[in-house]
Amino acid sequence: MDLDVDLDDERFAPAPADAVVFDLGNVLIRWVPQDAVAAVLGAQKAREFVEHPEFDFAAWNLRNDAGRSIADALAFVREQHPELEGSAQAYVDNFEAALSPIEESVAVLRELDEAGVPLVALTNWSAELFQKAVDRYDFLDVFEDIVVSGEEGVVKPDPEIWEVLAERTEHIGGLEDFLFIDDSIANIQSAVEAGLDAIQFTGPQDLRADLIARGYNLKPVA
Repeated sequence: MDLDVDLDDERFAPAPADAVVFDLGNVLIRWVPQDAVAAVLGAQKAREFVEHPEFDFAAWNLRNDAGRSIADALAFVREQHPELEGSAQAYVDNFEAALSPIEESVAVLRELDEAGVPLVALTNWSAELFQKAVDRYDFLDVFEDIVVSGEEGVVKPDPEIWEVLAERTEHIGGLEDFLFIDDSIANIQSAVEAGLDAIQFTGPQDLRADLIARGYNLKPVA
């Protein structure tokens, strides 16, 4: 038996999640660590800092995101890789140069806020360096709460981070009522395992389309 369903009928429209949880880095705020070093020491030193085969910038940064102080992070470089000490200091001192807003994503965020959607952020970020982003970007004010890994001592995709999120947002709803947005597939998989709906961020236009498909009232994709 064929059934004619009017997809414009509100009875058949998708029901959006109760709240949207945004990752920040490379979703709303572009992060290019080389730029912070290059602003002071030039492009070659910047490449050496992030690509040094024995240093492992990604692991060093993740430790910072997990709660290590910047003083201890710099001390590690000074003791283990003294040839990179100047670059590490330049990265910290000029951290703002590594950041820039992804304007199309910010526009989506603001539209959700204007529509009254509860918004939360969950980010892997050094607690000390995150303050520089707070001082720089007023759109972060739209979030009801921002869970910063460096403040909590646990990073995505560790399952413990979802326990932290659940405790901080219990006044909004349960994790099963949330939609999570992140550019990392590992973080997306962790979120789904914790019971959240999730969208892997690949670009602002795709994000807008995915949110519209989930029932959010946003301007259509241009």
